[in-house]
Amino acid sequence: MHKISKNIKVIAFDADDTLWINETYFREAEHQFAKLLLKYETENKIDQELFKIEIKNLACYGYGVKGFVLSMIECALDLSNYQIHQKTIEAILNIGKEMLEKPIELLDGVEEVLQSLQGKYKLIVATKGDLLDQERKLEKSNLLHYFHHIEVMSDKKEKDYQKLIRHLDIHPSQFLMIGNSLKSDVLPLLEIGASAIHIPFHTTWLHEKISDGVSLKLDYNTISNIKEVLTLF
Repeated sequence: MHKISKNIKVIAFDADDTLWINETYFREAEHQFAKLLLKYETENKIDQELFKIEIKNLACYGYGVKGFVLSMIECALDLSNYQIHQKTIEAILNIGKEMLEKPIELLDGVEEVLQSLQGKYKLIVATKGDLLDQERKLEKSNLLHYFHHIEVMSDKKEKDYQKLIRHLDIHPSQFLMIGNSLKSDVLPLLEIGASAIHIPFHTTWLHEKISDGVSLKLDYNTISNIKEVLTLF
């Protein structure tokens, strides 16, 4: 564990599973979806096929609940050989609507950390997903007043962060990212000369996982709770 550079001017927070619970709801939705299709396949096979379709569709739909719902419908059509009942399609749509209407459950310590850092640094949200859904969640979270800027990104690769940093008119060394995904919130930042803090969440989407050992020699902090951020400054 090492202290954060005094050069930092902007601290960016991922949203889903860093500020509030999100991935848990996707796992619940996948289970509900599988139950609807058990007459066609096993739950394990349904999960595998849905994941393949989600990854294939990322280029078309991007990240978020709406793309997830469209992928579920496509998966249902495929696995049922286009015999799926209209009522089942309606049930899939309702799974998505329920996800979009979920209450925002802040993770422990989030507001305490934002209160402490506000005024000392420029705080922003850097997240990916559906713009309308993320804006709705931020509004419901009652956290908007802490942030100078909200960036909903189509993806979180090096070029996406470079574009954001140029927009903020700072050097990469002045930028710190805090998030739960090594693949999206840590590794791209280190590659461009920025800093990162990893806060693992107990549930991680398979697409966000990286091979064991990839990050072992990289220079970043891993903490178990967002409150530990305050001990690093």
